[in-house]
Amino acid sequence: MAAVERVGVGKPSGHLAALVLARGGSKGIPQKNIKKLAGKPLIGWVLRAAGDSGVFDSVWVSTDSDDIEKVAKDYGAQVHRRSAQVSKDTTSSLETIQEFLKYHPEVDIVGNIQATSPCLHPEDLMRVVDMIRIDGFDSVFSVVRHHLFRWKDVKTTGGLTAPENFNTACRPRRQDWHGELYENGSFYFATTELIKQGYLQGGKMAYYEMKPEHSVDIDIDIDWPIAEQRVKRFGYFGKNNPKVIKLLVCNLDGCLTDGRVYVNQDRELISYNLRDFDGIKMLLERNVEVRLISERNLSSSLLSSLNLPCKIEVNVSNKQQAVERWMAKMGSSWDQISYMGCQYSDVECLKMAGTSGVPADACVSAKMTDSFVCKYGGGYGAILEFAEHIVSLLENLGSQ
Repeated sequence: MAAVERVGVGKPSGHLAALVLARGGSKGIPQKNIKKLAGKPLIGWVLRAAGDSGVFDSVWVSTDSDDIEKVAKDYGAQVHRRSAQVSKDTTSSLETIQEFLKYHPEVDIVGNIQATSPCLHPEDLMRVVDMIRIDGFDSVFSVVRHHLFRWKDVKTTGGLTAPENFNTACRPRRQDWHGELYENGSFYFATTELIKQGYLQGGKMAYYEMKPEHSVDIDIDIDWPIAEQRVKRFGYFGKNNPKVIKLLVCNLDGCLTDGRVYVNQDRELISYNLRDFDGIKMLLERNVEVRLISERNLSSSLLSSLNLPCKIEVNVSNKQQAVERWMAKMGSSWDQISYMGCQYSDVECLKMAGTSGVPADACVSAKMTDSFVCKYGGGYGAILEFAEHIVSLLENLGSQ
């Protein structure tokens, strides 16, 4: 890299703007930047993180799309309508940022945040801004640590391949190897003076290492359902509408059980997994009420034999009405309800609940809702898995 003139000597100060570049066209995934990911527009995840960090003087989206402009404004961002000259497939991020700065000379530092990094958390942005404001760095970019063995590429050079970062005679174990740092593209912060010189990285330069679980790039994670699961587990859910969960309602048939009924001449029998029993207790210990619900008219003797530490309501023809009746008694709303279901009759409740989950073997319609999809099937630990997810949300709220 050529020598870069030193800018921002000391501690860069002045107007700090978050800038998300979101062009309307996308060859890979149509309207990718506003496509729903875990129930929210992709760009919404980073805009919420930027806004909740409280470190930016302004938050902007640079776009050429009316649809993206509307979504950006819905999330509280200002919009810069970029020109056609910087809206081409071949346009670089640097060129687009430079155009933005021509129209906004008040900006002294730009935090270029990638729309395709939905697991970004406000705490990361706050620490980076401290590196700039307090430590005096001119540019800071995000990296993630990988433990990957690299080999020489011989497609163009010919010859035999060879290891580039390890010794084949002594392959390091992961726990014994520090790994290597790779850019993950989540963000690039730089002073305006540096950007005007044609650099996003330069001057007094530093990297910021993100947690691997927060390093999700939709440009790479092309399997959208996998990216959704990552976001549901590790994403930032916001501070303005926190996940205060008062009640878990769970379909007994197909979630607590595997859906099978054992019948003899006298009575029917069902079974459940003791791991799910532990999941229910885990929530009760955290003051989350748990109620099981069933459309079937189960006998009182069968219910008592289950010996579960929660209430069970049977012969329910309308699950939504039953949940809303409980909500009214508790003085709560749908966003404070978590719901786990697997059948077509659960779909509306799954859509309305603030937090929803389905076992791995749920019906297609249930899986198509904005729900946490468990790795385990009904009767095989799905409730425990969903309970752990709820606990992680509660802990995330506590840390905020």
